[in-house]
Amino acid sequence: MNAIALTVMPDRQTLRARVIRRNIVQILIMAAVALVLCGIGYALRQNLAARGIAFSFDYLGVSAGFEMSEGLTLQFSYPVGIVTFSSEMTNAQALVAGLFNTLKVAILAIIGSTILGVLLGVGRLSTNWVIRQLCFYVVEFLRNTPLLIQLTFWYVAVVLKFPPLVDAIHWGDIVLAQQGIWIPSIVASPNATPTTIISLSVAILCLLYALGTKKTGVRYSCLMGAALLLGWTLFSGFPLALDTPTVGKFRATGGFQLTPEFAAVLIAIAVNTSAYLGEIVRGAIESLPKGQWEAAASLGFSRKYTLRDVILPQVFRVVLPSFGNQYISLAKNTSLGIAVGFPDLFNTYGTIANQTGRSMEGVIIVMIVYLLLSWSISALVNIANRSLSIPGAR
Repeated sequence: MNAIALTVMPDRQTLRARVIRRNIVQILIMAAVALVLCGIGYALRQNLAARGIAFSFDYLGVSAGFEMSEGLTLQFSYPVGIVTFSSEMTNAQALVAGLFNTLKVAILAIIGSTILGVLLGVGRLSTNWVIRQLCFYVVEFLRNTPLLIQLTFWYVAVVLKFPPLVDAIHWGDIVLAQQGIWIPSIVASPNATPTTIISLSVAILCLLYALGTKKTGVRYSCLMGAALLLGWTLFSGFPLALDTPTVGKFRATGGFQLTPEFAAVLIAIAVNTSAYLGEIVRGAIESLPKGQWEAAASLGFSRKYTLRDVILPQVFRVVLPSFGNQYISLAKNTSLGIAVGFPDLFNTYGTIANQTGRSMEGVIIVMIVYLLLSWSISALVNIANRSLSIPGAR
């Protein structure tokens, strides 16, 4: 006779004791880590004091005394708002301007690298031999050469080789010159009023919510509300207009300008990251069962529609965590802009440290900012991953 092992479930009091014990252990570990960090901070401060160096963040309120080629910052005095940085502003505002430049590059590079990476990943599996080989060699070249060298190449051999402004290259409404790249931008129109701007903003939010919600009734309601708001906004005077660049003899006006340094950093980081994203996409596509392709073909789907409607929707659910890791690396790689003089957060910190001698305080600020930036990217990717996950699936 075989013995039957019976599993006895612990009672509620035992489970509660386990939870309390686990929480206490976690609290003790966190307290130990905090104690170690406080000890390191105290020892650092004592060592600096012994050498006559005061540990203080008072320098953040001192006038910066240097200019930046680009960058917006916060103005805390009246009128409060976002303004262009100038040398009369404080070191804290200089760091904010550097952070703005870092975020500007990171956000645009994430968008560009994602689009290019998906195209490279799909191209690696193309049935066209030329496209497949071209994507293969592009990916291998980008992955096996240092990013710093690629950045120098884009800056010295590409961007700075554009013709002068008088002989600028015109590609539609896009202008390419040694002084930078100008692209059309969206600005407020003369008909813009606070009411029309708010109405347009609410309509955009309704459209975004309609795309994200899975409830049919809510989706139709949001689409209806967005349509009514857009119609009223168009009738009252659309608050946005397209501002195209105009080239003069000595300078270009209008549109959005990408300085040579900004353009080189953006192109280099986006192109380099796209190679890694492309390999992630290729691996995810190849990991799907071949039956997916065969089933779609049996239903009459062409390869293009199979890829768009069957394969890629499944791939995006798989690759998001890996994409998040690459996005975090991308955000940290923006610090390489110092090689071409781009005034990002790290470059701005270096200038302030050279002027004030506050290297330790500056390093702490920069490390915390990059840490928060990485955490923010990770949180957004996790939110997107949860929204795309299939309920009940593991």
